[in-house]
Order: sequence, then structure tokens, then C-alpha cells
Amino acid sequence: MANRVAVLNVVGLTKSVLHEMPRLKAWAEKREQRSFRPAFPAVTCTAQSSYLTGRPVAEHGIVGNGWYDREAAEVKFWKQSNHLVKGEKVWEGISGKCAKMFWWYNMYSSAEFSATPRPLYPADGRKFFDIHTEPMGMREEIKDDLGDFPFPSFWGPKAGIASSQWIADSARWIEEKESPEMNLVYLPHLDYGLQKYGPGAPEMEVEYAAIDQVTCDLISFLESRSVEVLVLSEYGISKVNRAIHLNRVFRKKGWIQVKDELGLETLDCGGCKVFAVADHQVAHIYLNDQSLKEEVRRMLEEVDGVEEVREGDELWGDGVGRERGGDLVAVSEEDSWFTYYYWEDDAKAPDFARCIDIHRKPGYDPVELFLDPEIRFPLLKIAGFLAKKKLGLRGLMDVIPLKAELVKGSHGRDNVSEDEQPIVIGEGAASVDSAESVFGWIRARSCSGE
Repeated sequence: MANRVAVLNVVGLTKSVLHEMPRLKAWAEKREQRSFRPAFPAVTCTAQSSYLTGRPVAEHGIVGNGWYDREAAEVKFWKQSNHLVKGEKVWEGISGKCAKMFWWYNMYSSAEFSATPRPLYPADGRKFFDIHTEPMGMREEIKDDLGDFPFPSFWGPKAGIASSQWIADSARWIEEKESPEMNLVYLPHLDYGLQKYGPGAPEMEVEYAAIDQVTCDLISFLESRSVEVLVLSEYGISKVNRAIHLNRVFRKKGWIQVKDELGLETLDCGGCKVFAVADHQVAHIYLNDQSLKEEVRRMLEEVDGVEEVREGDELWGDGVGRERGGDLVAVSEEDSWFTYYYWEDDAKAPDFARCIDIHRKPGYDPVELFLDPEIRFPLLKIAGFLAKKKLGLRGLMDVIPLKAELVKGSHGRDNVSEDEQPIVIGEGAASVDSAESVFGWIRARSCSGE
């Protein structure tokens, strides 16, 4: 019989954060621990793909949470098909079934059981929160038992512990129903507070306590059922105080093309000579005019807050990563991060800029974690939007500010101190020395009983 293993992905966990979580710290002190250099970019989709395939980014192809599709001439963020991730997956080499609970790229994978956020979008423009599961029938079963997934707590101004608690409950649910040999569980809670408030902020005390309880209650449950628990994280969070608007810099050079849409501006990526796809502390720079490459590099190196510029060919090689990754990749300094902003006048910002709209924005936007402080009664405005929705009317929940300075934490750099490196905890953790080696560690533990 294979050893039954659960892998808990506690996002944002590091050695320094572990000291703020007394129950998990006590559990970890009895087990092997190891910090390691994060994947590059050190973002969710890239890190998870490196862990689950054991391949470098150039081969598995997940160069960030999103990238520019050169053929479609569109930026695509937070896609969900597992077919995007190239290579054998860690669960495909075990004798037994795998449950993949809310790890990313969770649709149409070869895992026997999976659940992932997936809203419904009727043709009339409305949006309904929901999940997608495999098998499809599991969707109604799990919602009947646990209630609806608390989608607003998974991302946005209301992001909080409720989503991680529901995911932990779903891990219990699948364990009781199916007893999978491998149970991959995503607990994102720390990501929210650490980006909103920053490391060391007093507001984080309650956030640490909340995820400590959820994680350790789940560990106790799983271990009571003879499941070996492994804990890992994807990256640490750095304290930031400066936002860098590369697309505005490029616009001043005449390299950005925007389109007027009903008086508002959208980024016309296919018509730009140069543009940036921002992803936390990393920005992919795409060159539709390759003759500008050296000029762009020199300009980037002079931008305040840019630490270094890396060459796409050296990062991505000739594989699928090269098709998706930037021609150049800018890395910010530790205290900085990149926005996707390209407009010069907030009055001309696109309507989606003030909304929670992770798929339409041509870059990652952590400001979606905040309500606009200039709205006097934001909850009243949200209530009005929800009332329209119930009546079947369209509306715009434009409550997100355009104030990048609100963000206090970010990630994405791979050159970070040990206190900000991701961590692995569990038997055999000492074998992990890179993001790719996490694959072998998980595989070895899941096969140790054979």
C-alpha cells in the first residue's frame, strides 16, 4: 500500500511567519524543515507548476499568473485548464487516487477529484459565484454538505479566513468520502493580509491566529486518519512602499497604443511597440518592435525601483516558456512592485479598473483587496449593486480604488533573504533545495509505503 499523503499549501508561510503561528510552529519543531530559493517568478501559478511537475519554467511553461498570447494578441490571466501545464504531474506516478482541492490549473487535470472557483456568466451580463468539480456531480454534493463556497472571501476587499476554512472543510469532506492517496490542499489566507497590511503590521496578528487554527485543525484531523501531512508554501511577502508604472513610462516614449472606448482607454496590446504585463514584483516586457530591445533595456535599468532586467532567451530557452514569456523581464527592488496602469488620467481609466476583474485586466492588480476610501458609503453602494442583480438588472460594482500606494506587501523576486523564502515541513524536507525538487519530495513520501 502507498503512503497516504496530504500536502497543505499555506501561502506566504516562511520561517519568520512560522514564529507567529504557535500551533503550527510546535508541530513543525518535531519535523524536518527547509527553506529554499523560490521559483522565478515567485508567484502562485509558476510555483505550483514547478512543484507539481518537477520541471523548470521553460519546460512546464507557466511563466507567471498570466502572460501575453502572441497569436491571439491578448493578455490572459488566471486561466484554469491543466492542459496549459506541460509535463507529468506528481499524482500521475502514484498508485492511488488524488484529490486536488483548489490548487490552480485545476480544470480537466488527470486528478480523480478536484474543486476550483468558477463563476457562472449568463449571457445577460450577470455573474454568479460557483465552483467547478471533477467528477461534475461532486459539485452539488459538496455544496449540499458544506454550503456555497464563500467566493467574496477568496478575493477582493472581503478576502479572509472564510475561504481557507471552506477549503479545509472540503479537504476533510473528500477524505471522509474517498480517502485519496494524495490530497493537495490550497490555503491562501495569509496572501490577503500580507499584501494589504505588509509584514510586521499589527493587523496581521489576528490573521496569523486564524490560519494557524484552520491549518492545525486540519492537520489533526488528517493525522487521526493515518494521513502523513506535508506543509509547504510558494513564496514569502516583502514589505513594499513604491509602485512602478512601466506602461506609463513606455507611453511617454510613444510605444503604447490605447483605444478610446466610449471615452475610456483600453490597452491595445497588438498595436503597442512595447508594453509590460505586470505580475507583482516581476514584469514581462513584450516587444512587438524588436528593434527597440536595447533601448528598452537601457530605459528599464534607469527606472527607479527596477533592480535588474533579465533576458527572455536565457530564462525560457526554446520551449513553451519562450512562446509565453516576455522578451525582457524586469525585476523590482525589494520595496517595490509593478502595476499594470497605462492611463495618464484616472478619468480615462477603463471601467474594469475600478472593479474586481481578474481576467480583463492586462496584469495583476492587488489593489482589488481594497475598497475605495473616497466612496463615503461603500457598503451602501455594494448593497445597491446587489439589489439590481437580484432584479436581473446590470450594474457596475466599481468600488476598487486607483491608489497603488495602498498596497503594503508583494512578492515575485527570487533573490530574497532566508526569512522570506518559502518553506517545506515534513519527513524528508531536507531533500528540497529548489522549487523543482518539491516534486521528488512529494512523490517520495507518497510512494514510501510501497
